[in-house]
Amino acid sequence: MPRFPLNVLLVAAPLIASCDQQPTQPSTPLPDASAPLSATTATPESFYAPKFNPDSFVMKVDNRFFPLVPGTQFVYKGEEDGEEETNVTLVTKARKHILGISAIVVLDRVFVGGELKEKTLDWYAQDTRGNVWYLGEDTQELEDGKVVSTEGSWEAGVKGAVAGIIMPAHPTVGQHYRQEFLAGEAEDEAQVVDRGLDITVPYGSFHDCIKTVEWTRLEPGIKEAKFYCPRVGFVKAVDVQGPETRLVLKHIVR
Repeated sequence: MPRFPLNVLLVAAPLIASCDQQPTQPSTPLPDASAPLSATTATPESFYAPKFNPDSFVMKVDNRFFPLVPGTQFVYKGEEDGEEETNVTLVTKARKHILGISAIVVLDRVFVGGELKEKTLDWYAQDTRGNVWYLGEDTQELEDGKVVSTEGSWEAGVKGAVAGIIMPAHPTVGQHYRQEFLAGEAEDEAQVVDRGLDITVPYGSFHDCIKTVEWTRLEPGIKEAKFYCPRVGFVKAVDVQGPETRLVLKHIVR
């Protein structure tokens, strides 16, 4: 699951396999991703395998609720399972090419007691409509400086993994979308549950924010609420169900 936060209906057919069994993208334009998922507007296949055109992507990510400006660093403070943690997220200047798309690379690091416990590279790209897509992650869990697990890593187009939406272009209450999909490894989903909120965190106060609830079928009984604010992005996370979790934005370095 991306720490630097998760969907949107994408009415489409499954990805088409090429001769080498890697997914290729249909040439039709990206459909409007503004409607909530319903039995009358989507099939399970379209939800799991949204269709997109690599030519319908732009180099920048300037979605008002999920802006990614290279060189920007976000520092979050919080706790999970009773332990204090610091989450440092850096929007790097690096790019990664995935399925013909040039994605922005975001480095996310989690420190507990000053020790690096998790390091993740997340890959994001924005389409011409303003939807921000999540194209995969390379995640490492560490103990005493050594990698002990890469569970949860995935890349769109590899071993059946499918890209998802991390932030809709125009989030509306009730909107349900899949952020990622690799069976048994990455199955995060999200739903917009409120908007027009006033939110205060240590970094400052913000208006017209949205609230999402995010979960994965791989961890039933656990749900997390996240708050995103205009021109800043993710500012706060709290638990809804499951172990107590809290994360708030403390600093931004540009």
